[in-house]
Amino acid sequence: MIDEIRRRLHRVPFVPLTVRTSDGREYCVSSPDHTHISPRDNRGVVCDDERTTAIPGPIHIKSVIEEQNGE
Repeated sequence: MIDEIRRRLHRVPFVPLTVRTSDGREYCVSSPDHTHISPRDNRGVVCDDERTTAIPGPIHIKSVIEEQNGE
């Protein structure tokens, strides 16, 4: 799933997405600047506009949802 997120972060034009984890939480990624994936692909960091940060482990990322019409 990390590879899928990385691919979508480099997409041109970027389309906002939501990362859903195994506990049902959803993290909106409104721009590539709001996400970082570690070089070893063992961690992802998602930050939102309110400066909240989440670090879901790759085994907990269950889906990546593309936002319709960028909304």
